[in-house]
Amino acid sequence: MVDVVLKLSVRDLVHADLASCGWAGSGHHLAGVAEQLVRARIGEVDYLAVCAATNIPVAKCGVDYQVKEGVGTLWQLAVHPALQSCGIGTFLVEAAELRIRGRGLRQAELGVEEDNPRARALYERLGYVAYGRQPDAWDEQASDGSLRRYETMCTLMRKELA
Repeated sequence: MVDVVLKLSVRDLVHADLASCGWAGSGHHLAGVAEQLVRARIGEVDYLAVCAATNIPVAKCGVDYQVKEGVGTLWQLAVHPALQSCGIGTFLVEAAELRIRGRGLRQAELGVEEDNPRARALYERLGYVAYGRQPDAWDEQASDGSLRRYETMCTLMRKELA
């Protein structure tokens, strides 16, 4: 067995990163991320990238400050599939929480799909507590380029930040 150690850093995701983020979703998804980067420039959201030594993103997430007053809402969390279960998700969530605290806010929230128990277990391990359920939906791009509406049920979770 060989242990590999990754030196990770967090920075703002920038438009130039999108070309190397195909692991995170379809072209339609990445176009949506590009739209969120416009919101990041005016301070409505933070959009973070976790990078290894190459400075290429291996994980990403947004923090929206407009969803609920006084709360940073995490969304679009993704870790490169080949690097999942290596602690990068924890690193990413902790970085997002640091950004939320940096704005003087003391609460983080997120929604996790009910059919994603691994993600929910991560959030619970990090101190998030379920407080409700809510349907969610978005357009997904099929392999033929067409869009279809994806509908799901999410568990809403929150964490009080110290």
